[in-house]
Amino acid sequence: MEKQKTLEEIGEFGLIELLTKDFRTKETTIKGIGDDCAVLEYSEKEFQLVTTDLLLEGIHFDLVYSPLKHIGYKAVMANISDIIAMNGTPKQMTVSIAVSAKFSVNALEQLYSGIRLACEQYNIELIGGDTSASMTGLAISITMLGTVGKDKIAYRKGAKTTDLICVSGDLGAAYAGLQILQREKAVFNQGKGAQPKLDGYEYVLGRILKPDARQDIIKSLAKEQIIPTAMIDISDGLSSELFHLCLNSKVGCKIYEEKIPINQATGEVCKEFGLEPIIPALHGGDDYELLFTVPLSDYEKLKNIEDISIIGNIVEADQGLGMISRSGDYVHLKAQGWNNK
Repeated sequence: MEKQKTLEEIGEFGLIELLTKDFRTKETTIKGIGDDCAVLEYSEKEFQLVTTDLLLEGIHFDLVYSPLKHIGYKAVMANISDIIAMNGTPKQMTVSIAVSAKFSVNALEQLYSGIRLACEQYNIELIGGDTSASMTGLAISITMLGTVGKDKIAYRKGAKTTDLICVSGDLGAAYAGLQILQREKAVFNQGKGAQPKLDGYEYVLGRILKPDARQDIIKSLAKEQIIPTAMIDISDGLSSELFHLCLNSKVGCKIYEEKIPINQATGEVCKEFGLEPIIPALHGGDDYELLFTVPLSDYEKLKNIEDISIIGNIVEADQGLGMISRSGDYVHLKAQGWNNK
């Protein structure tokens, strides 16, 4: 009898490929499964973008340290970030929730206050959804719609050899914030009136509890008339996103550890926990920054944009995915992300 594979063995990416390999798209679907969004024929000049995300209590968030308002806000941000990663503009969304009897009406109002705040900040319309009872906890499913010009769309598959590899913002802060929250939860659970010590960790806590999608970056790129050759948002960690981008583009990459942006606050938390800051920067996830490639010819224009770091370049596929460490050693990169969470 053939041994049954477990989810742990196959991983998220392998599971998606296995379950969807026999599905086919039709003429109106330009891009189906395999990118940040599905891309549909919308008009002569624009594509329709569609993305969906599912958040589950106990898997994606912990109510011990995640306020419901923040959970609602972050759930929307995760979907906005996917639209932005296609160089698009988010427009409308639906929200479906499943809730158990432990949640009061006031609690759900808090959840939706976070959803509303995100909609107001990014000019998004809530146009529908569904509600259902749940036997265990809270589940949130959001579907986001957006648009992008046909001449401006950025897939994961367009990176070319010699392209510059860029990231927005800084990396690893969300993971650092998560470590603080989990540590203080453990102390709290020991009882004896212990109170969480969160002062001084405001930056990293903000990055895990209330992230912001980087719409400002694509607006800045558009102002400089830069269209990324490939782009993806960093939700599963830099290493995993590089893997996706290079696999889809059929290329390799070389990045430099010293070029990867890491906030000082992240470094200080890593020191507390005995971690090398590069570890959460590569594998932490939940940063919701953008990873993208641009032609080398755009270098001078790219220098005019704040909060973008050039961390390496695209190479031929046979050179693989690698990082030059601070000591000058070559390190082979492996995608981790969801498989190790």
